[in-house]
Amino acid sequence: MGKVLHFPAMGSTIFILLGLVVTVYGFVDHGGPLSRQKILEVERKSKHLRRHSLKTIQSEDGDVIDCIDINKQPAFDHPALKGHKIQMAPTYNSAKENITAGTSNRTRNNAKSGKVMKQRAEGSSLTVNSQVWQKSGRCPEGTIPVRRIRKGDLLKTHSIEDYGRKKPSFSHQHVGQLNKNLESFVQLKNHSKAILLAYGYRYLGAKGDIKVCNPFVEKDDEYSTSQVALLTGPYNDFECVEAGWAVNPSVYGDRQTRLFVYWTADASKKTGCFDLTCPGFVQTSNEIALGAAIYPISIPGGLPYQITIYIYKDPFTNNWWVQYGERTNIGYWPPELFETICYHAESVEWGGEVYSSTIGHTPHTATQMGNGQFASVFDESSSIKRMRIHDNSEALKIPEWVADFSDEYNCYDVWYVSDYVEDPEFYYGGPGRNPKCP
Repeated sequence: MGKVLHFPAMGSTIFILLGLVVTVYGFVDHGGPLSRQKILEVERKSKHLRRHSLKTIQSEDGDVIDCIDINKQPAFDHPALKGHKIQMAPTYNSAKENITAGTSNRTRNNAKSGKVMKQRAEGSSLTVNSQVWQKSGRCPEGTIPVRRIRKGDLLKTHSIEDYGRKKPSFSHQHVGQLNKNLESFVQLKNHSKAILLAYGYRYLGAKGDIKVCNPFVEKDDEYSTSQVALLTGPYNDFECVEAGWAVNPSVYGDRQTRLFVYWTADASKKTGCFDLTCPGFVQTSNEIALGAAIYPISIPGGLPYQITIYIYKDPFTNNWWVQYGERTNIGYWPPELFETICYHAESVEWGGEVYSSTIGHTPHTATQMGNGQFASVFDESSSIKRMRIHDNSEALKIPEWVADFSDEYNCYDVWYVSDYVEDPEFYYGGPGRNPKCP
């Protein structure tokens, strides 16, 4: 047994120094200790993000929300947005609906329709507009709530510049051969999707009610998201705007279900990020904090909760707006960020995505999609309902040309219900690793 040395006059100082050593040593940068340069870079970025904070709110879940001057928000650090004039509200709202559009090709059967619709009514979802931090305060007019990035999350990232960006997706040919027991059709390396795809029009907007869940995420560098997305360009070099909910430990530092927006102009190679973690998205709302935890969420056996996401293009400014919960316009992506999607999108996706380095391999990741259950109409699986598109018509309408797709049917599957219902519904998700997906 070693001896315990006592230094009464210096004890507290020594313990504090030891604490700092342990804290810094605990973060490793790809096999080596953190460099002093990286620590200074993280400190510099943290101060830079907080420099225009007019008020600070401590949330009960551990988040810190800074109320930032709206004219000095992170977006304006983007070189393409120097001198940008904020559009405080959309000039046109296409939210009115034409629910009869897109229904002509669906078979109807009154008896079965009545039975199914009755079951839908019994399990109807409650729309969520609230976030946990709102219990602790509000940001004043003229500011926007910005979730403070934790230094520890920045220290863990490979590069400060890449923080908040998805890992690039490159072609992943013959993935199915990597796992002989897995029927895999993964198109993008390390990414597995289960989606409903709309195509064939010039898309100017898309909407959906997304059930809010809290899937298990196995590793800190993996994530699971559910979203509405609009895309243009080839699968390996696309432009995209999307919004929904995410469980993403590498960005948020925990496994809470959080509201997110995401954009990229080059399939996440060098551009784009979640929320306000990089310059780009211009926020106008002082009510919603991007990246903050959603409350309440659906739990097995409990009430089903959902969020309503609507992404649409302003026809006069070409800004892509994000609306949350039918009434709150959070902000927009300016057209200067893009080359092609600033005109229109070529496709729309509703559904889930899982990122893991073991996608298509054995053993497969156990990270769940949705609520971890395979797609089912009658069980409590994840769903997106009231899906709408905005094309060249005046109003939102039900998408007519759609196809459901899953990269890995044995891991995460899909079920699109369009017959015998007034409004199509999309079910998706899965547990990841299981006997059929070893």
